Amino acid sequence: MTFADLGLSDQLLRAVDESGYSEPTPIQRGAIPSVLMGRDLIGIAQTGTGKTASFVLPMIDILAQGRSRALMPRSLILEPTRELAAQVSENFEKYGKYNKLSMALLIGGVQMGDQVKALEKGVDVLIATPGRLMDLFQRGKILLNGCELLVIDEADRMLDMGFIPDIEEICSKLPKSRQTLLFSATMPPPIQKLAAKFLNEPKRIEVARPATANVNIEQRLVTVRSDKKRDVLRDILRHDEVKNAIIFSNRKSTVRELATSLKRSGFAVGQIHGDMDQSDRIAEFDRFKKDEINILVASDVAARGLDVKGVSHVVNFDVPWQPDDYIHRIGRTGRAGMKGIAVTLATREDAEAVAAIEKLTGVKFARAAAEASPDEAAPAEPKRGQKKTTKKKAAEKKSSGEKPARAKRAEQPPIEQRDDLEESRMPSPVVEDIEPAWNGPLPSFLSVGAA
Repeated sequence: MTFADLGLSDQLLRAVDESGYSEPTPIQRGAIPSVLMGRDLIGIAQTGTGKTASFVLPMIDILAQGRSRALMPRSLILEPTRELAAQVSENFEKYGKYNKLSMALLIGGVQMGDQVKALEKGVDVLIATPGRLMDLFQRGKILLNGCELLVIDEADRMLDMGFIPDIEEICSKLPKSRQTLLFSATMPPPIQKLAAKFLNEPKRIEVARPATANVNIEQRLVTVRSDKKRDVLRDILRHDEVKNAIIFSNRKSTVRELATSLKRSGFAVGQIHGDMDQSDRIAEFDRFKKDEINILVASDVAARGLDVKGVSHVVNFDVPWQPDDYIHRIGRTGRAGMKGIAVTLATREDAEAVAAIEKLTGVKFARAAAEASPDEAAPAEPKRGQKKTTKKKAAEKKSSGEKPARAKRAEQPPIEQRDDLEESRMPSPVVEDIEPAWNGPLPSFLSVGAA
């Protein structure tokens, strides 16, 4: 099947062809004809499956007829993050270059004045984050009663970020006789409830089992001590097969510190986290897309907002707190049919989170061959003539009051390297599901070319 078989216009097919695409993905094959027919739709698809084009392409043809009016957008696309909203706008510019559709982007972190001016002129497509949209609506700068088509994208992420009440309020202000499209990687009960309330007999298209990772992504787990994580990360990044990589951390502070540490080690690295201005985040992302830097350290604000072809590796420096976030983090690689590697660094304390991810995905991690760390190494075999200490003799020494030999104190790293150690060393129960810490050479499976 080709895009021409889906009923798209000649102008749109020309733009798609010039973008380098010839065959629609499964979600595009299932969604585009239904959207063109005016049906409500629920699309369940993982990130990296071509989901955005499955609603952008038919929307361009649907909106080709008609005229926009001031302050009254003809269509509305809701996105959970600024990055995703910006990338959807790029898709409209790319595929809609032979159509004369007007578009506005409403996101926080930038000046509101230019956004208001665009709305005053009238727009065919409004792409917005819920917070900024509600702000402008309450100021009387936008009217929603002319919206013919609504897209709720990344609905489960909206749920995670607490946007569902805003979405319900926005939906209540739109005309009832509209077309509504809802896309989500998973369908938890609150999203099912939202769909039942605001969609009219939707067609359901599911191209992958909920909470499954892209089959093009090879997933591996490396068990490591907390104080060795940065050493292991640097070994991974120095591997010849790592073309570029996105590194995810749970905390903004860790993102900043990790980026600084990697720069000191000679890597071309940038960072994206929620404390940065939107303009700075976009600038860092553009540097990564243009290969000015090949390492990008990010918090989960970027987990679903980064769309770069050819990312060879994703590294979870921290195991994500929510198992759903794991799916979306690793989805930054293995896109557009390409192969990718996802590596997760896990300590003993991460056993519960790792188990939650394995339960959600239904996949058991392939763990790296673990080697005992120096202070955990087994006793060496005794030399000839030297008596071997048995458990029985050790118990006898203990009962007799004899003190065992004190273990040699582990060497402290040089002062200039101590800032590379993890800040948090809070004790927690040892869980035996995670193997002993890995401190050996880089495993061969971390190579993109590995079988």
